[in-house]
Amino acid sequence: MTGRSTGPQQAGQVKGTLDTVCQEILETGGEAAAIRCDHTNDQETEKAIRQIAEEKGRLDILVNNVWGGNTLPIGLEPFWEQPPAHWDNMFEAGVRAQLMTNYYAVPLMRKTKDSGGLIIHTTFWDRDKYTGNFYYDLAKNALNRMAYGLSVELAADGIAVIPLSPGWMRTELVLAEFGTDEEHWQEVEALKDTESTAYIGRAAAALAQDGGKLALSGIPQQVGALAEKYGFTDSDGRKVPVFRMV
Repeated sequence: MTGRSTGPQQAGQVKGTLDTVCQEILETGGEAAAIRCDHTNDQETEKAIRQIAEEKGRLDILVNNVWGGNTLPIGLEPFWEQPPAHWDNMFEAGVRAQLMTNYYAVPLMRKTKDSGGLIIHTTFWDRDKYTGNFYYDLAKNALNRMAYGLSVELAADGIAVIPLSPGWMRTELVLAEFGTDEEHWQEVEALKDTESTAYIGRAAAALAQDGGKLALSGIPQQVGALAEKYGFTDSDGRKVPVFRMV
């Protein structure tokens, strides 16, 4: 995995670090390794992919999850009342960062013809409905379209490119906003329909194991629908339904 924050979790720090997340994976029986990388810096992104190539010689699965769009509150005011800084946050630290990760990673993925490779773009999609925020809607649809374009160009290589849309995830920032944590979120009525960050992870794992995933390439997939398709549950045993916009 890659990310910017390293070292132990500091008091009052909302987000986890690469080290704490790796430790969590190891404690649950998985395998993990981390590369410190700021994906808004092309040189660091290229260096991270080069390190993978040198150490492993291949890359079979790429999950593009980088996102800087929540630096400012995502309001529902009309476009002309929104701060233009949303563009930089959502497109530079979101769309472009994912694009450049693809740029450096795809050549390495194409070298392994028998891998049944998979690229996932974490995005949002609800049957092409408008999300209510102009910049957010534009950014997420750019990611969906990026996945579609790549799906066409990588079809001959057998690499599936899938935009994956979770519901309302209980990220560290969401939990902090409601003054709770992952151990006590059920006490907050407003969070009853949320899903853990593990839910989308299980969706990605299920897609990776699907020998027919190329048929889904370029088509937005919703985590709740994949839970029904593949039979996985959230970490608390629930199958959280597909998130629908009102």
